[in-house]
Amino acid sequence: MRLKDKVALVVGAGQVAGETIGNGRATALVFAREGAKVVAVDRDLASAEETAALIAKDGGQCVALRGDVSGNADCQAFVDACMQRHGRIDVLQYNVGIHGEGQDGDPTVLPEQVWDRVMDVNVKGLYRVSRLVLPIMRQQASGAITAISSIFAVCSVDRLAYKTSKAAMNAFCHSVALAYAKHGVRVNVIMPGLMDTPIAIEYRAKVEGRSRQSVRDERNAKVPLRGRMGTAWDTANASLFLASDEAQFITGALLPVDGGMGARIG
Repeated sequence: MRLKDKVALVVGAGQVAGETIGNGRATALVFAREGAKVVAVDRDLASAEETAALIAKDGGQCVALRGDVSGNADCQAFVDACMQRHGRIDVLQYNVGIHGEGQDGDPTVLPEQVWDRVMDVNVKGLYRVSRLVLPIMRQQASGAITAISSIFAVCSVDRLAYKTSKAAMNAFCHSVALAYAKHGVRVNVIMPGLMDTPIAIEYRAKVEGRSRQSVRDERNAKVPLRGRMGTAWDTANASLFLASDEAQFITGALLPVDGGMGARIG
């Protein structure tokens, strides 16, 4: 019960269909199992409701809400709904992220609308939600915000907009962590590496016309630690630590959860 009676707003708590579980859903489940009252937000309400149903089956507390982080009105609505229901927000988990879907490479051919969309969801979405939650946490004199970035923010990859957006998320959280430390609010980042999640496996298998196992084998071979990708539970457990009082002296951190991929830098 490391989050007993805490209110956790998990933005991006649904997932695309697939054989495995995604980071947002796994985190919502882990938070609930540890005693949190979870508010599961996703632009796909049905998927958020699936997460809430799994939590209820597990004996936890969760309400599902629809919310698209690319709209200010949606962000305001789900933050207000969380406050109306619980009166506080102790944890904000920002788990929303998109990529350029095959158009995210050379800047001379990268469509401007793709760049804008990736930046709007990954970076500005974090800004939209954080600026609504921070005053609440400041008044409480406590709170923990964790953003799910990517190890690609610091590694060499051929995804220009995605990499840039994730590096920007890191910088955003770094600045906010220092600005709000005096108010008792902690802000940290998790940088997952290659994960066996539906959004990673299903998309590549479909677009590249390959079997899921072929995609998994290729990704596993790139991971130094045991030659195997991580899972959403690895992200969720790291998120639990950062959200809990065990991390009460940690803010402004960039935590790789990547099986050693980031260790290759330099």
